[in-house]
Amino acid sequence: MSLAPRVVLVHRTTEYEELVARHGTHGQAAFFLTSRGRDIGEVAERGRRGRRALAEVASAVPLTWRQARVERGDLDRFLFGPEDVVVVVGQDGLVANVAKYLSGQPVIGIDTDPGRNPGVLVRHRPRDTGALLASAHRGRADELTMVEAVADDTQRLLALNEIYLGAAGHQTARYRLGLDEYGGAVESQASSGVLVGTGTGASGWLRSVWQGRGGELPLPRPTDERLIWFVREAWPSPVTGTSLVAGEMGREGRLSLTVESDRLIAFGDGMEGDAVELVWGQTVRVGVAGVRLRLLT
Repeated sequence: MSLAPRVVLVHRTTEYEELVARHGTHGQAAFFLTSRGRDIGEVAERGRRGRRALAEVASAVPLTWRQARVERGDLDRFLFGPEDVVVVVGQDGLVANVAKYLSGQPVIGIDTDPGRNPGVLVRHRPRDTGALLASAHRGRADELTMVEAVADDTQRLLALNEIYLGAAGHQTARYRLGLDEYGGAVESQASSGVLVGTGTGASGWLRSVWQGRGGELPLPRPTDERLIWFVREAWPSPVTGTSLVAGEMGREGRLSLTVESDRLIAFGDGMEGDAVELVWGQTVRVGVAGVRLRLLT
């Protein structure tokens, strides 16, 4: 007997809830903000809008379907099933946070705060949920390119926007950078780290780096099987170079990084708590992932 479809509602704790949890009560949180010239009212109202949106989305799930909820901080402990329909209720970044844990399940992005969120990935309103669920497995979807990093000890990291490789703090990262393209060029570098991103990531952190470099490289589209990469603040010295600081890769291309620091990390989409740790002598290769995010349009 086949199971009914399951809707997984992905959300995150609101800023208001985090404030109250930190200070104990609404009044104490309000006093903390007021003493600094801020008003808790706006934060509380955003929290209410978020809760209303989550309730409206939950009420649109058919009664015969199963339903589960997972908060962002618990994503790494939640088991998604192949029959799931994933509904992300929140900001664009929350879609990126969940993408690495999926394997082809349809994703619906619900914007809880239109006008405040860019709406690149959360493209729909709570009122649209019922119709989107009804056509989730046959509706139109964008197949968004993802980026992956694979270490020589088989550790693997997936991301929808970008992967950062570098030091965990503000120390200089030292490594040897290698490219499959450009004749297999290799260069020893000391920098603030390396950023490798997708067309989806080109609307966020990657774009700010790209603009700072003059926007010379063509940005990929979210569905393009192409990545762009940047070395941040490469430092020239007698043993480190700055000639390989930006580029692009196709579907088969790989950027390799061999660690020459005591410890470097790789993390995706800003989730540093879920990082891959790399030690001296290890090599990690970064390129287009074999899986994509299926985001309903």
